[in-house]
Amino acid sequence: MIKRIVWFISGAIAGIGGALFAGKKVRRTVTSLGPVKVINRAANSTRSRFTSLTDAWTTGKEAMHDKENELKARRDGRVETLASHSHLDPLQPGDEVLVDGERVEPGRVIVLRQVDDPKQPRRSRLNRHRRP
Repeated sequence: MIKRIVWFISGAIAGIGGALFAGKKVRRTVTSLGPVKVINRAANSTRSRFTSLTDAWTTGKEAMHDKENELKARRDGRVETLASHSHLDPLQPGDEVLVDGERVEPGRVIVLRQVDDPKQPRRSRLNRHRRP
């Protein structure tokens, strides 16, 4: 008989607790689906997507201008590669390219030469160091 009473009380407590939890959850959902909250959520979502699009547009324009400058430099002959056909020594395994004293990963730098006066001798602005 005691077992039945224990199980009955346990079931009643579980049922009441579940009903209270479900009621609380339903009330929260109903208040979150109010017209003002739905409008605010939609506005925030639209703003964040617009910001993402604006950032993507800006990044794309910057990349476009960088590529345009690179192509113009190639057209004007202001680009020197670190290939073997260049007058520069080719990079050897273990060599590093430094720009403003910081190591640059391969393929991440474009070195442009500024020509102020064609009568002056060319000076390489490439700062290259070899590891010991």
